[in-house]
Order: sequence, then C-alpha cells, then structure tokens
Amino acid sequence: MKNLLLTTALAFTFAVPAYAGGTHGGHDEVKVEEPKTHGADGHADNHAAMMMIGTPGDVAKVNRTINVTMVETDDGQMLLEGDEMTFEKGETIRFVIENKGEQEHEFVLDTVERNAAHKIEMAKMMMEHDDPNRITLDAGASGEVIWTFANDGTFEAACLIPGHYESGMFRTVAVGDQMVKASMTMAPVDVQVAQADVEYTKGTITKVDAKGGKVTIDHGPLLNLDMPAMKMVFRADEAMISKMSEGQNIEFVAEPVKGKLTVTQLK
Repeated sequence: MKNLLLTTALAFTFAVPAYAGGTHGGHDEVKVEEPKTHGADGHADNHAAMMMIGTPGDVAKVNRTINVTMVETDDGQMLLEGDEMTFEKGETIRFVIENKGEQEHEFVLDTVERNAAHKIEMAKMMMEHDDPNRITLDAGASGEVIWTFANDGTFEAACLIPGHYESGMFRTVAVGDQMVKASMTMAPVDVQVAQADVEYTKGTITKVDAKGGKVTIDHGPLLNLDMPAMKMVFRADEAMISKMSEGQNIEFVAEPVKGKLTVTQLK
C-alpha cells in the first residue's frame, strides 16, 4: 500500500507541471490572434485587401463627398451612376450612396481581382457582410462609406449580388498615378475580361420566341447557379436572340437579371 501511495504521489507531482506548461507555454510564447473579419466563412484575409484599396476613413478628415446612385433601367441594366471616381492618393472620401432601384443592391470598394473572386462565392451562397469597404441597401434606402485611398492603382466599385455585376453595376476607381476618368459603364466584353474565368454550359436550343425575348434550352448543369441539367426557358435580349435558332448547339452563360434567368454570354 505504501508503494502504491508513493507511486501515485510521484505521478501527480510530475503531471501538474506538464499540464501547466502545455497550457501557458511561458509568457514569451503567448500568441494573440487577430479577430477574423467574417468569422468562420473564410474571409480573414480582408486585411490584405484593405492594404491594397486603402483603409477605413476618419469622418473628421473627409476631403470631399462623392454621390452614387444605384438604378435599374427598363432594358434590364443595373448601374452605379453619379460623380466621377478619380482620386488622389491619400484622399479621404465620403461616398453617399442611394438605392433608387426596386431591388436590394450593394456597394463594394475593392480590387478587381478580389471582386471577381468574391462574386463567384456570392453566386454559390448569399452571404451577409459587415465590412467597412461595403454597404448593402434595400430599395429606397441610402447610406455612406468613408474611405481613405492609401495606394496608387486602378480599383473597382461594384455590386456583387448574383447577376447585378453582369447587368452593368460596376465602376472603375482610379487613384494617384493610375488616375483616368472613371467610366459610368463598360462594354459587355470588358465584364468578361475583368472577371475570373467564366463557366460556360453546353445546351441545345429547342425553341426561340424572338417577340417575347425568350429562348428554351435543353442544357447541362449550370455550375455558376448550382442548378442541375434540365430544359428551361431563359430571357435574352434582341441582339442575343438574333444569334439563336432552333436545333442550334450552343455554349452559354446564364445569370439572374431582375429576377429572371437570362442568357448573358454566348459562344
């Protein structure tokens, strides 16, 4: 019994320091992690993006105000209209944004590359954000983003809600040595250049309704929309429908535009 008690006491004596050392590791080894911007959704690298586009601005140091209006047109376009987005390096800007459309929109300041990557993520799932470089506005709402542009470069303001960027809701943001006049819109071909590689879907056109602006396509999986293969009706503008005929095998991209699945690219 004495040997058993002695063995137990010795085991306990060695176990306690080992446990304490494993938990604390000494004061010199304490590691403090930065809080992640989006928690568990994989966007902790947002700090790196802010290093590129700039940093949240101080309201007391605002140099000027830029007015931005979100609008939707009768022909299906979605636009960011308003003042020119050309800035000096170091300027702090107050963006006053008003959503005059009938749908929810967002305003995001970022690099073109990160917007492209984030747009793909948004197509997979609708995510809510709470970042200083973006704001989401319901129809009829308004808000502001205050931002300091710390680096020269060509950046982008955009709405990354699925289908909205493809409908024209983006603007060039030019800073410092890269200053150029920011265009109100870009040609459709520029959308493809600015974004990450597009996933085309193969299909066969079974019906064309040129007057109604509709086309029926028997297609494979729509990967960007996470939809299975099926036969369904899509919207298409006049220029797109003019390239289509029944029985034609096509490769196309479809996006939601004003709540309707629309053929936006064709090859």
